[in-house]
Amino acid sequence: MERLTGIGVSPGVAVGPALVAIQRTQVLRFPVGPDGVARELSALERARQRSHSQLEQIRRRIAAARGADLAAIFDAQLLMLDDPILVGRAAAVVRNERVNAEWAVQRALDEAAAVFDDIDDPYLHERKGDLHDVAGRLRMNLREDKGGARDRLQDLDAPCVLIADELTPSVVAQLDWTRIKGFATDAGSRTYHTAILARSLGVPAVVGLHDVSRRVPPGASVIIDGETGDVVIDPTPALWQEAEGRATVSRFAIVAPEESGPLQTMDGHPIVLHANIERSDDVPSALGAGAQGIGLYRSEFMLVGGPPDMAAEDEQYHVYRQLVERMEGRPVTIRTFDVDERQLARPLVDAALDARWFPEPQRSGHAGLRGVRFGLAQPRIFKTQLRALLRAAAHGPLRIMFPFVSSVQEVRDARTLLLEARQELTSRGIAVPEVPVGIMIEVPSAAFTASLLAREADFFTIGTNDLIQYTLAVDRTDDRVSNRYEPLHPAVLRLLRQVRRAATHEGIPVSVCGEMASDPLLLKLLIGCGLREFSMTPGAIPMARRVVRETSARQMVRVATRVLTLGTVEEIERYLEDEIAKNEVGSEG
Repeated sequence: MERLTGIGVSPGVAVGPALVAIQRTQVLRFPVGPDGVARELSALERARQRSHSQLEQIRRRIAAARGADLAAIFDAQLLMLDDPILVGRAAAVVRNERVNAEWAVQRALDEAAAVFDDIDDPYLHERKGDLHDVAGRLRMNLREDKGGARDRLQDLDAPCVLIADELTPSVVAQLDWTRIKGFATDAGSRTYHTAILARSLGVPAVVGLHDVSRRVPPGASVIIDGETGDVVIDPTPALWQEAEGRATVSRFAIVAPEESGPLQTMDGHPIVLHANIERSDDVPSALGAGAQGIGLYRSEFMLVGGPPDMAAEDEQYHVYRQLVERMEGRPVTIRTFDVDERQLARPLVDAALDARWFPEPQRSGHAGLRGVRFGLAQPRIFKTQLRALLRAAAHGPLRIMFPFVSSVQEVRDARTLLLEARQELTSRGIAVPEVPVGIMIEVPSAAFTASLLAREADFFTIGTNDLIQYTLAVDRTDDRVSNRYEPLHPAVLRLLRQVRRAATHEGIPVSVCGEMASDPLLLKLLIGCGLREFSMTPGAIPMARRVVRETSARQMVRVATRVLTLGTVEEIERYLEDEIAKNEVGSEG
């Protein structure tokens, strides 16, 4: 038995086997039963075969377009898929430790990468990048094989407690609280935003444990006491029995499935919830979660393994058409390619997957020739995509969205290329419907000139992740300053209000996309700020629907008005926490 003491931030007791989540690598680690080992090994082999086929296809496409010399770059990755250093080692970890395959791949990668770190030869040292690429592809294919995090939780034999290095509010919002009884994290404090969210959910939580994610084996019996801050690993039978008697049931633990369709606050204000997706295959999960449309389709994810000029018009058209048709008349917003030139200069790395799957040292920067800037710099590639989008719009309600806009001139130039793409289709005898064109507000220059941009666009989508990062000059991947990434910073909230007012004045729709929309506490505040459309990952939608139905827009307008007068994040968090708790007590009474 081992007892750790942290900061109890949400009262109550949770007991169960440990599910370990390492957020930095986006990997869940959990035990599997004897029967599950064969299933994980089969999934690993399917992922290896799928990865091999993908790399072979990429190699052929590169050879045809760029020549055999460049295509040979992928030979090393193909060899790594057959080398026991990665897949073989991962299989051994699954068999010996009885853990899920995705975690085993991460474990094998960490071990192999450490070997490359000790090699002085520059050429061999650079092969570490190949290793990360292959592991990222394996993890991607394992996830496609096993579904989302909520689906993977169904593999657990019983409800569990979550042990993590860190938890963002948006991740908390996606968790299935019928399967998770409470959580403990390495990071955090009493004013940690996730701690506030835990209290509003009624979920026992302990934070600030420093290394609990490394000290708790997957599947170990764990007791979490959110009152005392104690976390007990492998407790005695007597202590376990006593804790079970005190165990707390989350107020969200038992919920009826939410119906899709129109949604409104408790005082009758309509709210629209859309889904953010990467593939047309994600449509069933989005609709199943209650999404009323697709608010963001990340088109760059179709570029796996190659640069944009290899995505032909017909190929893109079929992807977009399939997406629109699967949504059966619901609106679909497709963002044009959001990649940057440094990603494209590295053919070994899947440009579109770089930021999602690969560790921080392998990531490209985000302030270069990216988004609409890249499209304007590469008009041939841009117009190919625009033609495909315009053709797909004939099959259902499709909207085109330009990312990373920073000026009115960029919007005008992009619209000029869109007009040229339309004329080219017309000259080919293809009829094109009118298509709404919007922009993402992601940088301060766009937010400050929102009143001007609103005259050039049919709709706004506020990309909160980048807007917060650029407004506060904070890189979320830099541990030295990541704690300064504050969605509740007064500057961020005032920019959101400014953008919403500009859109309202010009009569165009405005939606919020990003982690802010996925956070139940912030969702309430955003409703109070007058925002009515939100787009988020499908896993966050069911909880968001519940939050909306429990929210009084009138009360939150009063709260938001007060929040916008406060000067610090701490003051805002404290006030929000008090007001939400007060409203909940009032509604219970």
